[in-house]
Amino acid sequence: MKKIIIVLVIIGAVIGFFVFDLNQLLTLENIKSHQAEFQQWRDSAPVLVSLLFFTAYVLITALSLPGAAIMTLAAGGLFGLVWAFVIVSFASTIGATLAFLVSRYLLRDSVQKRFGDRLGPINKGIEREGAFYLFTLRLVPIFPFFLINILMGLTPIKTFTYYWVSQLGMLAGTVVYVNAGTQLAKIEGLSGILSPGLLFSFALLGVFPLLAKKMTEWLKKRKVYAKWSKPAKFDRNLIVIGAGAAGLVSSYIAAAVKAKVTLIEAHKMGGDCLNYGCVPSKALIKSAKLVHHMKNGEHYGVENVDPEFSFKKVMARVHRIISTVAPHDSIERYTSLGVDVLQGYAKVVDPWTVEVQLDSGEKKRLTTRSIIIAAGARPFVPPLPGVEESGYLTSDTLWEVLAECDTVPNRLVVLGGGPIGCELAQCFARLGAQVTQVEMVDRIMIREDVEVSELARASLEQDGVTVLTGHSATRCVQDDTGRAIIVKQGEMEKRIDYDVLICAVGRAARLSGYGLEELGISTDRTVVTNEYLETLYPNIFAAGDVAGPFQFTHTAGHQAWYASVNALFGEWKKFKVDYSVIPWTTFIDPEVARVGLNEQEAREQKIDYEITRFGFDDLDRAIADGAVQGFIKVLTVPGKDKILGVTIVGEHGGDLLAEFVLAMKHGLGLNKILGTIHTYPTLSEANKYVAGEWKKAHAPEKILGWMQWYHGWKRG
Repeated sequence: MKKIIIVLVIIGAVIGFFVFDLNQLLTLENIKSHQAEFQQWRDSAPVLVSLLFFTAYVLITALSLPGAAIMTLAAGGLFGLVWAFVIVSFASTIGATLAFLVSRYLLRDSVQKRFGDRLGPINKGIEREGAFYLFTLRLVPIFPFFLINILMGLTPIKTFTYYWVSQLGMLAGTVVYVNAGTQLAKIEGLSGILSPGLLFSFALLGVFPLLAKKMTEWLKKRKVYAKWSKPAKFDRNLIVIGAGAAGLVSSYIAAAVKAKVTLIEAHKMGGDCLNYGCVPSKALIKSAKLVHHMKNGEHYGVENVDPEFSFKKVMARVHRIISTVAPHDSIERYTSLGVDVLQGYAKVVDPWTVEVQLDSGEKKRLTTRSIIIAAGARPFVPPLPGVEESGYLTSDTLWEVLAECDTVPNRLVVLGGGPIGCELAQCFARLGAQVTQVEMVDRIMIREDVEVSELARASLEQDGVTVLTGHSATRCVQDDTGRAIIVKQGEMEKRIDYDVLICAVGRAARLSGYGLEELGISTDRTVVTNEYLETLYPNIFAAGDVAGPFQFTHTAGHQAWYASVNALFGEWKKFKVDYSVIPWTTFIDPEVARVGLNEQEAREQKIDYEITRFGFDDLDRAIADGAVQGFIKVLTVPGKDKILGVTIVGEHGGDLLAEFVLAMKHGLGLNKILGTIHTYPTLSEANKYVAGEWKKAHAPEKILGWMQWYHGWKRG
């Protein structure tokens, strides 16, 4: 009711303003014709006239009525430069703040409720730098101030901040207009204000935002670097800490543009992906898949075979593949590219200095203009009672430990239902282990849609994995009967004996030992960075798993481009890292690949969508290959072919996804995919067919009806 009353009062005031032709009073001609009369009133009652003018100005601004610019001119002609400047400065700011508060009271809650998800980035930007944004807008008087008042009222900017920034930001424009008003008698029209001198003044106003931004950045830097002494010259342009995907790409780019760059690695070149993650796991998956096909040869018209194999040879193949790929990431290769590679532990001792404890025992200090921290992540081991005593493996340690085993571990427990846990569980089950997978939430692969999780679970169980969801691990024990993990579902406890326990519950960023705490660089599970991947210090960047928010090799390389380019050229041009189209794949069988939104994310974010599906059981090549399990599911904007997200469950899903990634990146819709020739018979045809399903669902029925009539008419 209060809001309704306020709205009615505002509407009534606006209507009255125009009904009684008050707008005709606020014209240049009217003010000029009554200027002598106004000055006489001012001379007879200066305080009263000042108050009345002040009040009228506040009301006009608060109600967003036309005439504020004319009143500013009138103030200059009536009160002179100084007193007019004081009156207009405070009246305009108070009126603007009242309009801001009315907009906030009447509109903000409803607007934020309806569009909150889409306004999220704007709200964060306003919270972080709202004062600067507002100051920039106020410095450009050609931008409608009444719109600023209304729109800023919808944001989370504080009222006091809005007031003082508006007061400060409008000073320059107020001076220009009031000064013009002092020459009121000579002005024949509003165009008269735009003299060469005043045009130059407005041009300067347009430059103020850039100057203000540079000044703000300079002040921030000065505050951050205040306690540090910057070297007069530097040994390097860039130092990169960590030789995983992010570190390798960063140093490669720096060397390619002829910067002097040092890459520091404490352990193995290539990082987690080469040595413990992507490469060895995919090698093991291939061997396990071959065993699976041999055991299920009947599916392809040949006899089932129970293959005999040496697990030690399987693991030897894994290490052979690592060795084959390793030269791509080797010290020799990067040295030949122009990168100075050091092996040792690095610590940032000040914003421009890195101390390296070399493997040789020597300590070395290097100065650099910029630093990129690409230290990666390590497996997270839950603090279960008894876990250290009973022993466990992780995705980092299992490759070396199990390489010494002649046979596959008989009883194996995988703790974790994420991508790593699912891949390892299926692999070892196919190789003959009795695998139990334990996940504390109600389904595996929780980030995917429910139907995807259910299909993945069915696939793992078909390969012999015992999947226990909704079970939380409570402790590990080691007694006369062997080693076991105790899990709990509700009030019921269950003992699971094992020979090998693999902890695959996630990975934690490597944050300690690099000097971050001493420098005051914030960490919250990852190194805290801005949209340019800068830390607290604008010359220190973070990329890859240590920076998040994604822990994929391809996103680490993606971030590395932004980090290295901003580190080397940021004083001229900086680039905001783009996370708009991020694909990923879980390499179970069938593969689960995704880019963009899935259904559960769209619902959580309250984004409207349509679904189009195509099953592989209707694809010729999938039928021929015996790979009919799975589907493609595309989310689009309702009524349009714009792609919001794609989920593919099926053979080579990760490869098939690439076409949709390209389409989303470059704004291509399903119609473009439908109009593209795909080789027959290939799995990639599924991408075209799902686009065809969308087209069929959006066929123009009315036009088709006319066509039916037309063809009937043509037949006679």
